[in-house]
Amino acid sequence: MRALLDTHTFIWWVIDDNRLSSTARNIIADPGNNLFFSAASAWEIVIKVRLGKLNLPEPPETYIPSRLTINRFESLPIHMNHALQVVNLPALHQDPFDRIIIAQSQVEKMPIITVDNKIKQYPVDVIW
Repeated sequence: MRALLDTHTFIWWVIDDNRLSSTARNIIADPGNNLFFSAASAWEIVIKVRLGKLNLPEPPETYIPSRLTINRFESLPIHMNHALQVVNLPALHQDPFDRIIIAQSQVEKMPIITVDNKIKQYPVDVIW
């Protein structure tokens, strides 16, 4: 299975947060699955750290890549076709990070592992 981690899913997995569902845990723990982490999520984390809304045990520029490697997550860059797909999304909310992750999910044809109810309103497969 291929799946895209939402930002909170990545963080919750890395810190072993109990808010992560057993379904999400099983998918992430399965070495047969290919899990992706969007560059948009890295950008969102950096912004939250800079604003003081998120604390990490080390700077995000070392924390994020090291956790990707440790957890065998693949980085998903934002490509032009991802950005252009955003125009096709209904205007359900304006969070640019969610919108690009949704577009990436659609273009790459993979579900998003998320608890976010706003994302669930879009035409995208969601796992939780």
